[in-house]
Amino acid sequence: MALQNKPPAAEDTIAAIATAWGEAGIAIVRLSGPAASAVAESLLTLPGPLSDIPPRFMKNTYLLDEKGDVIDQVLVVRFAPPRSYTGEEVVEIHTHGGTLVARKCLELMICGGARHAEPGEFTKRAFLSGRIDLTQAEAVLGIIRSRSEEALRAAARTLRGELASFARDIYDELLALSAKMEVGLDFPEEETPFLEDEELDHALQALRQSLEDLLDRCSTGLLLREGIRVAIVGRPNVGKSSLLNSLLKEARAIVTAIPGTTRDLIEEVLTYRGIPIRLVDTAGLGIPTDEVEAIGISRAEDAFQNADVRIWVADGSTPPTPFDREMADRIQNLVHVVAVNKSDLPPGKTGEGRTTEEIIAELLPESAILSISAKNGTGIEGLKDAVVSAIAGGGTLDSGLNASARQVEEIRSAIVSLRDASEALSSGMSQDLAGTCIGDARASMEKLIGISSDDSLLDYIFSQFCVGK
Repeated sequence: MALQNKPPAAEDTIAAIATAWGEAGIAIVRLSGPAASAVAESLLTLPGPLSDIPPRFMKNTYLLDEKGDVIDQVLVVRFAPPRSYTGEEVVEIHTHGGTLVARKCLELMICGGARHAEPGEFTKRAFLSGRIDLTQAEAVLGIIRSRSEEALRAAARTLRGELASFARDIYDELLALSAKMEVGLDFPEEETPFLEDEELDHALQALRQSLEDLLDRCSTGLLLREGIRVAIVGRPNVGKSSLLNSLLKEARAIVTAIPGTTRDLIEEVLTYRGIPIRLVDTAGLGIPTDEVEAIGISRAEDAFQNADVRIWVADGSTPPTPFDREMADRIQNLVHVVAVNKSDLPPGKTGEGRTTEEIIAELLPESAILSISAKNGTGIEGLKDAVVSAIAGGGTLDSGLNASARQVEEIRSAIVSLRDASEALSSGMSQDLAGTCIGDARASMEKLIGISSDDSLLDYIFSQFCVGK
């Protein structure tokens, strides 16, 4: 669902290579702007104006250099406004794949009067011309960066307008509610009935529920888009690096029997259930024995604090230590999974015959605790499930809507504003205060959709795109 109240795009003409660098079957060089056809015509051996070729029809022709010599046989196609990607005059020249010919074509375009496009500028112009809204624009980046089929489908749903449609419906309801409140408060003598507090609160609850449902779908999409940052933590020599290798099914980390082998962070990504899992193998926590180890432990502590999920790796083959009790106390209020490693060895026990796993289960009765063997690969699939479930729960990924962290935060802000409105009513305060909170919720939704967006926000969003998109 595109918005139609955007200002026209810039008056200059931009150019960029729209395909990846390197050898390939074709390379596409794209122009957009009022002089797109004129710039393209100056480079090609066409029998007449480019405007004589119907839009979206390809024409076989030749690309000429500045001396008028043929340098490639190409295809040219134009897209007439407003039915182009940017809403402007767009021309694409499809050269043979190869860095040199595409770069030369781009240089000729710039010499002919175009300027080099900035990152994401084609999509930014599509937004400014009303071809797409801001949620769809950000979904383009989601499609480009998709790491799984689930993420790709979520981005496609957002690009088709599902997120915008739901968000716009909620925004329209907020707008209608605000208007009804204003009329009742400002013109009590009119026939429009005054909105009672109870009726207003019911409306607020219904809107909050709609936003909560939207947040659930967008939070799932954010997981698919950004992934889960997982820190593998524990004391030295419990098998953290072995676990990393087992999760990745490759020997990524050095594994030895010497404690403290890992001195720095090792980061890798795997995809499970459609969700990228960003694994961070850390140095063993504890008291450092030298300066290098102290730096490694400091970085491990940072990873521990900043992770979305922590995998605490405990050694099940040794008796529990004071470190295990300290770690249980530190981790209990954080999102975590416990992996009791070395199940291929006899379990270590206390003097009373209790195992490390039993002690941890007593200390963390609500936690997911799994017995694994990083060496043999036992329990690894269950551990992946537990990590994903710790964040995503058992919900399906099929309804996820590709969303950025910015968009999720705007939805959360709208929910908080409506909660504040309900609390104002329940506290006996005037509807004016509740109306202000509803206005804040509306403002959040306007930023989400792109009805209200400043230049700095747009610059930030589109700077994340590649040049040529």
